[in-house]
Amino acid sequence: MSDAASAPVLQLRNLQVAYAGNRAVDLKTLDVARGEIVGVVGANGAGKSTALRILLGLTQPSSGTATIDGRRYDRLQMPARTVGALTDPNVFHPGRTGRNALRVLARVSRIPDQRVDEVLDVVGLSDAAGRRVGGYSMGMRQRLALGAALLGDPATLVLDEPANGLDPMGIHWLRSLLRGFADQGRTVLVSSHQLAELDQTVNDVIVIDHGRLVARGCTPQLMREHGSASLEELFLQLITKGASA
Repeated sequence: MSDAASAPVLQLRNLQVAYAGNRAVDLKTLDVARGEIVGVVGANGAGKSTALRILLGLTQPSSGTATIDGRRYDRLQMPARTVGALTDPNVFHPGRTGRNALRVLARVSRIPDQRVDEVLDVVGLSDAAGRRVGGYSMGMRQRLALGAALLGDPATLVLDEPANGLDPMGIHWLRSLLRGFADQGRTVLVSSHQLAELDQTVNDVIVIDHGRLVARGCTPQLMREHGSASLEELFLQLITKGASA
């Protein structure tokens, strides 16, 4: 295997973000390898969304670096074809149809309209493609945002709470989608509060508390090491331990 093929897809190095003198993120080293589905968990305000936004060039760190395929997001030649991102499902103009909302994004990235229809089929919105986004349910907007992330057929997905608003069938569909994506040798970094579902989806888990990495590893192994029966129990044990330390 070449060095390029074996190098981590996502890398965070000495990453720090401070707000009003308080460190929101303080991550020394964090790598995500090709073909992995890695889950990021943490309480509200733990810094997980901030770390993902730094990877995507949406937030500037106080210090350190975050790279995708060895480059900062703003240095990627064709970002949409390298990494697909979901940070907020409510970014689409409510007056546009689902199809037109994706076409706007596709044209910016020089992606043909044919790909828009392919993606709408993948995310289960073909029948609703002609409806205005303002009439979509939360789950439908979430699917549309996932469609936007998939437009460029990227090798990497960075998803912040992609299961929000999805019903049980939608969550099952999302799990299959992400597993199939990783089975193709692609990479997924996903944050979620739905720990039971994340437990069934990811290969590895990253636990962040107060901006710092408190655990990283294969979920079954971490659960054995801490005597936890589930990812939820593991998370509570680690966070409680950190609070009392």
